Amino acid sequence: MEQKNDQLFVYGSLRSGFHHPAYRYISHYFSFVCNGKIRGILTDMGEYPAATPTTAESFITGELYTINNEDEFSWAIGQLDDYEGVNAEEEEDPLFRRELTHVITDGNKEVHAWVYWFNGDTAGKPVIKSGDVLEYFQQKNKQ
Repeated sequence: MEQKNDQLFVYGSLRSGFHHPAYRYISHYFSFVCNGKIRGILTDMGEYPAATPTTAESFITGELYTINNEDEFSWAIGQLDDYEGVNAEEEEDPLFRRELTHVITDGNKEVHAWVYWFNGDTAGKPVIKSGDVLEYFQQKNKQ
């Protein structure tokens, strides 16, 4: 398995198809590598999707990115940590946590990349069974 720690896997608002302002930021510092998937469960939290790791045969669809300039990685990922709520205020729990995970690329290769896992409780929230946030919200908006 390729061991690079300057790659990022995104599944929500940072994906290109969302056209979110945060994507413009990510595309300035990171380059798209390929589509991929990670083992996890995706939940609709209302305002955002939440990914939680699992050992079950459940996958989350997303995109793999690599940093354009390795010297900028710490700064760029720090900005994304702020966006994702990793750096919580004192006496608050972080909304997400960033961890290395295994990504299965669309070429069926396994690589390591950073991902933002949800750090809260998803009980009672709808599971996105397809594992694809874009597809899920497109279907939801048609209803």
